[in-house]
Amino acid sequence: MPEQDPVPPMRQSTRRRFWRTFRLLGLLSIVIAAIAIVLVTRGEGEVHASLIIATGLGVGFMVLLGSGLMALMFASSDSGHDEAASGTHRENDKE
Repeated sequence: MPEQDPVPPMRQSTRRRFWRTFRLLGLLSIVIAAIAIVLVTRGEGEVHASLIIATGLGVGFMVLLGSGLMALMFASSDSGHDEAASGTHRENDKE
């Protein structure tokens, strides 16, 4: 049975940079959710508390999810996990 290639470990600096970026993205999602709440409450008509809560949580979570996935993609690319998973580095070494 063939032995699996070891996955390169994530360096400490890459991990720290990812978490620093993720904290900033969390702050960004809070700011964008606050802006969305302000825009919803400025509209015409009756505004219920459930609408404000749903808007804040929905917009904040979606911005955090999207930006967090992008941050993971860049962290994975920087750490070398993509090359290890694709196997292209071995094809280039043989040539």
